[in-house]
Amino acid sequence: MHLEEMKKEIESLVLEKGFYNKLEDVPKKMLFAFIELGEASDAWKKGAVEEKIAEELIDVIFYLLDASRLACPNVDMDKMFKKKLSKNRNRPYQYGEGHRNR
Repeated sequence: MHLEEMKKEIESLVLEKGFYNKLEDVPKKMLFAFIELGEASDAWKKGAVEEKIAEELIDVIFYLLDASRLACPNVDMDKMFKKKLSKNRNRPYQYGEGHRNR
């Protein structure tokens, strides 16, 4: 399944379950993604099974894709992923991590 397909599945779930679905809800969705990331980190630190950690990371993806659905509905996330991946691949080795050598 591609990111754009996932966005459609998430939209269907959001509508079916009555979750936040307005443009002004984008900050909430981003905050929820951050909270889920914290839960994933906590699960990892506590030695949880991989499936539990993965479930929390999927929650992060759900919230981010749902936020993208509302915040930038005209952007194809599959194309954006490829564009950003290419941009990052063209950066120099350890780009942005020069502070480690100081």
